[in-house]
Amino acid sequence: MKLPNLTAVIEKESKWYVATCPELGVASQGRTNEEAGSMLQEAVELLLNEADEAEINRRIN
Repeated sequence: MKLPNLTAVIEKESKWYVATCPELGVASQGRTNEEAGSMLQEAVELLLNEADEAEINRRIN
């Protein structure tokens, strides 16, 4: 399955950085911008490895 380019949005909220991938509806957080991005990447990889193709297509479309 070929995925479209995915977006990472990282915003500071209080003492945490919150990272989201709007296309997949995945979010994570970290104490730094880099940590939040890394945690989001891990969450996206877990979703892509564990979810079936129908679930991924549902989230993207």
